[in-house]
Amino acid sequence: MNLESPPQIRAVRVNKSNIYSSKWLWFGIPATLLTGLACILIYNYHALFSVEKLVAGINQDFFIYLIIGVVAQLVDGTLGMGYGATSTSFLMSVGVPPAISSTGVHVAEMFTTGASAISHYKFKNINKRLVTYLLIPGVIGSVVGAYLLADVIDGKVIKPFIAVYMIFLAIMIIIKGLRNNNVKKKTKNLGILATFGGFMDAVGGGGWGPIVTSTLIGRGRDPRYTIGSVNAAEFAVSFASGITFLLFQGINGWQVIAGLIVGGVFAAPFSAFFINKIQRKPMTIVVGILIICLSIRTLYPFILKLF
Repeated sequence: MNLESPPQIRAVRVNKSNIYSSKWLWFGIPATLLTGLACILIYNYHALFSVEKLVAGINQDFFIYLIIGVVAQLVDGTLGMGYGATSTSFLMSVGVPPAISSTGVHVAEMFTTGASAISHYKFKNINKRLVTYLLIPGVIGSVVGAYLLADVIDGKVIKPFIAVYMIFLAIMIIIKGLRNNNVKKKTKNLGILATFGGFMDAVGGGGWGPIVTSTLIGRGRDPRYTIGSVNAAEFAVSFASGITFLLFQGINGWQVIAGLIVGGVFAAPFSAFFINKIQRKPMTIVVGILIICLSIRTLYPFILKLF
């Protein structure tokens, strides 16, 4: 009697095993988020574990930061970029100091990008192979950038140069979006692209989405899977840079961080859902216009200084 399973049954079992292991991998992210949150609470014990401070902190300012987190995450989760630029610009406009804004945004992104990655996985917006290629190089670039920003260089010096690059890239994206035959081309040097994107994201306060997402879409990749995959990889990139900033700068402005986290996590599933409702051509054009607007906003202060 042959007790060996037929090849078809064995293949099905292997496929099911891969599916289950993949699910455990992706849904293990919430455990990482909770662990990270616990570390932050322990790290900032004296500031957080005081009933008086917690009650006093839940005020009008907290809800303003929460709304900023919702808006920034909707922009980033739907278009694949803009969280840092959107949240920082809003925070600065309501009077939050630059140092607190920078730390708050990076730490909050540790959680919002995790929620976004889970949401994109749930809505099947992710190309797992692309995430694999972007993950490790992006993390390396972000850690190096965060360390250099903390001790060596000023990220503001590099911002105008990357803004010019993004404007040029955005024009190319819009042209490709208007064409009916936007042919997909092979994207080379993904590791270099991810390293550069992670580095600039940490140094310049943003750039992972505009650099990585816009480059891949400019090469003809499908916006839905590109945005979902880049957002999924961004979780690891943000977590790495966030931890680095905490180690070298400490944590300030917990009210800002908490508001951004709550608002961003709440908005993440909605932004992932909207990707499936937006057609490719309009989405590509919107991405290009968004990059131009954000880049012009970055260049504006430097242009004023020249004149």
